[in-house]
Amino acid sequence: MSELLSVALVCAGTLLAQDCSRETALDVIVSPARTPMECIMHAQTMAAAAGLPGGDHRYLKVSCEHRRTEADPVVVVRRAS
Repeated sequence: MSELLSVALVCAGTLLAQDCSRETALDVIVSPARTPMECIMHAQTMAAAAGLPGGDHRYLKVSCEHRRTEADPVVVVRRAS
């Protein structure tokens, strides 16, 4: 199992980048990655594929995260409808 996750957060344009997180994002896109380089490449691909309708009203923030283990707390992710 991959230890890394490429994470793309679609955030409201009114939200500061440092405040954009899984909890505050309008949508979250996650993809497993085996290496840090693959994680970065997935993040760039997700950013290009996102399209982001709405112009300046939304932006994409991408990052690489370590996969949580069963001992880690569960985070509930909201999805935009």
